[in-house]
Amino acid sequence: MIAGSEMAVIDANAAALGIPRKQLMESSGHATAGVARDLVDPGATITIVAGRGNNGGDAFVAARFLESYDLRVQLLGRPESIGTEIARENWDALENCEFDREQIRDSTAVDLGDPDLVIDAMLGTGVTGALREPAATVAAAINDSDATVLSVDVPSGFDSETGTVPEGAVDPDHVVTFHDSKPGLDDLDAVISVADIGIPEAAETFVERGDLLRLSRDPQSHKGDHGKVLIIGGGPYVGAPALSGQAALRAGADLVRVACPTAVAHEVQGYSEDLIVRPLEGRQLEPGHVGQVMEFAAEHDTLVIGPGLGADGSTLEAAEAILTAFTGTAVVDADALQLVPNIDTEATLICTPHQGELAKMGGPRADDWRERRDAVDEFATELGHTLLVKGNYDVVSNGERTRVSRTGNPGMTVGGTGDVLAGVTGALATQHEPIHAGGLGAYVAGRAGDIVADERGDGLVASDLLTAIPTAMRYEE
Repeated sequence: MIAGSEMAVIDANAAALGIPRKQLMESSGHATAGVARDLVDPGATITIVAGRGNNGGDAFVAARFLESYDLRVQLLGRPESIGTEIARENWDALENCEFDREQIRDSTAVDLGDPDLVIDAMLGTGVTGALREPAATVAAAINDSDATVLSVDVPSGFDSETGTVPEGAVDPDHVVTFHDSKPGLDDLDAVISVADIGIPEAAETFVERGDLLRLSRDPQSHKGDHGKVLIIGGGPYVGAPALSGQAALRAGADLVRVACPTAVAHEVQGYSEDLIVRPLEGRQLEPGHVGQVMEFAAEHDTLVIGPGLGADGSTLEAAEAILTAFTGTAVVDADALQLVPNIDTEATLICTPHQGELAKMGGPRADDWRERRDAVDEFATELGHTLLVKGNYDVVSNGERTRVSRTGNPGMTVGGTGDVLAGVTGALATQHEPIHAGGLGAYVAGRAGDIVADERGDGLVASDLLTAIPTAMRYEE
C-alpha cells in the first residue's frame, strides 16, 4: 500500500530508470479501458470526465481503447490549461482521431447525459482538500447518476495520504488503481482493481532522483522551521566536526551548532563563520560534559555524534551516556558506532558505518550488494535502529524497508566524506523519517561527489563536496 506522495516518487524514479511517464500513462489508460470493458458491453454509453493533470491523461488514453462504445469525453477546464505535456499530447491525439470532445468550464456546463458508465478521472493522488468548482458540481452529478461509476487511480476528492473521504468526494462502484493500492481504498464500498503498469521493483529499491521530490520548503516558513542540528565531535580530530556542520548547513538546516572541546574550538570555528561553536572545557569529550551537552541537545531537532571524537575510553563513556539519555533523533558516526549494539535508549538512531565499522558493531560482511542488502535488513531488525551502510552501493534499512543508493565514485574513499554524509543526513533527519533521511543522505552526498569528480577526477577532497550539495539536492526531470 502506497500513499499518493510516495507514488509520485516511484513514478519519477521509474522515469530515472528509463521507463518514461508517457509509457506508464499508456499502460494506465489501457488498464482503465480494460476494466471499463468488463463493466459494460460494446455499444453502451460511456461518459469520461477528465481533469487537466495526468489522471485526466490516463483517461484520454483509455478513450482510444473504447471506440466500440458510445463515448463522450469531457475535459474539466480549457485545453490550453492541461498541466503536463504528456496529458496534452493524449488530449490532442483524441482530436486527431476524430473523437468527440467537450469542455466543462464552469458548473453551469455540467451535463453527464444518461450514460451506462461514468469514468471519473478528474483528480488523482496529487490533490487533497475539498473539491472546488466545477469539480464539486460534477462529483455531485456523478453521485446522483444511475450510472456505474469507475474512478481512475482514486476517487476524485479522496485523500490518498490519509485515506479519508471528504464530504462531496466521488462515491464510485469500482476503482482501478495503479501499481499498488492506496491507503483507505479498501475501506470504500467499491470493487478495487490494482493494475500492474510496468513499474519495476527497482523504482522502490533504489534511491533515485524521484526521492528528491521529498525535499520542499513552505514559502511561508520562518527561521528555524527547517531544522536545528547539534554536532558533537572533535578532540583528536578537528576537521571532521567542521565538515559535518558545514554539510548540514548546505543540506538545508537553518541552524547548526558544534559542541567540541575547547582545545579545538577555535580551529573548528575557523572553518566557517556560519557555524556556531559551543566549547566544552578540555582536550576531549569527557563524562563531566554530559550535562552541558544534554542542555545543548534540548535546543536542537537532531544530533550528529561521533565525527572526530576518537576512541578514548572516557570519551566513549560520555558518548554512551549522551545516547542513553537522549530521546530524539541522532545520527551516530565513526567511533561512537561501536556503542550502539549495547545501548538501551529511547532515541531514534541513524547509524552510518562503513563495512569495517559495521563489523565492529557485530554486523555482517558481504561484497555483493544484494547479499549486503538482505544482511543489513536483518541486522537493522536486530538493532532496532536505522542503518546506512556505506559502500560502492550504500544500503539503508530500518528492518521494515530497505533502500539502495548507487551514487558516488572511487574518489570518495578520501577521508572526510563520511563526515559530510553524517552532516547531510543529520540535516535531513530534522524534516524526514530516518529511512528517507538516510536514503536521501546517501544519494545526495554521493551525487555531490559525482558532480565534483566530473570536474576534478579522483583528486577530490571532502571539502569539495560542500558547495556541490545544494546542486545535488535539486530535482531535475
